[in-house]
This record gives sequence, C-alpha cells and structure tokens, in this order.
Amino acid sequence: MANPLADCVSSLRSSNHLLSNSISIIDSGVNDFPRLVKVLQTTKHFELLPSSALSAAQSRLLSSLIPEFNNLLSRVETHLDRLERREQALIARCELLEGRLSTSGEDTEAMARGSGGSGRKSIAAEGDGSREALKLKQLRAKKERLGYTVERLGLQAQQRERQLRLSVATQ
Repeated sequence: MANPLADCVSSLRSSNHLLSNSISIIDSGVNDFPRLVKVLQTTKHFELLPSSALSAAQSRLLSSLIPEFNNLLSRVETHLDRLERREQALIARCELLEGRLSTSGEDTEAMARGSGGSGRKSIAAEGDGSREALKLKQLRAKKERLGYTVERLGLQAQQRERQLRLSVATQ
C-alpha cells in the first residue's frame, strides 16, 4: 500500500513544483504590466474627421473672423482718413508759412531799399522822418499780422467745412 501513496505523493510534489513554476512565470509577467501597458497603448497621431464636422468647424471659424476683419478694416480706413486730413492741413500750413516768408522777405527788401538811398539829412528832418518811418513800420507790421489772421481764419473755416463734409458723409 505504500507504493500507491508514494505515487500520489510524487504526483502531488510534481504538481506543486509545476504550480510554483507557473506562479513564478505569472509573477514575472505581472511585474512587467506597467511597461506592457505603455507599449501596447495606442496613440492617435492623426484623427480622421468626417467632412461635415470639418466644414462646420470652418464655417464657425469664418463667422467669428469676418466681424473682426471688418472691424479692423474700418479702423484702418478711419486712420487713413485722419492721416489724409492731417496731410492736407500740413500742406495748407506749409503754403501759409511760405506765403508769410515771401511776404516778409519782400517787406524787408523794400524797407532796406527805401532807407539806403536818401543820403545825409539834417538832424531835425531825420528825427521827424525816423518817427514817421517807425510809425509806417508799425502799421505795416499790424497790416501783416491782420493779413495772417485773416488767412489763418480762412484756412480754419476750410478745415471745418472738410470735417463737416466728412462727418456728414460717414453718417
């Protein structure tokens, strides 16, 4: 009877050995699971979308960008109009200043010609003449100032008319 029990014990020992080998193999496989999860995990590099979803996204993007573009274009047009008006004002001012320079240059030349050709005069006549010359010079300066003021006011009126026309045109 010992023989059949010995066969059972040997069979049990071989099963036990087989199970311990299986456990060690499974244990080594389970220890490697985190690495296998990373290796086997699929990564989507390119996702395919249906054309309807793509066209819907494009139309949403377009509808959000069009008002921004229109806003930027209107701002650019406003800025360009402002720069054009400023350029016209600067041109008008330049012409005004050129006119003033040419007028003052002619006045100084005329005064230089008028005082240099008389020669020697008596002291009394020179005193009366210098007063008259001074008064004449002051009157010419006042006339010139008034002319500049009239010219400046005319240019300001023209500028206001342009601004009024532009504001009426934009409304």
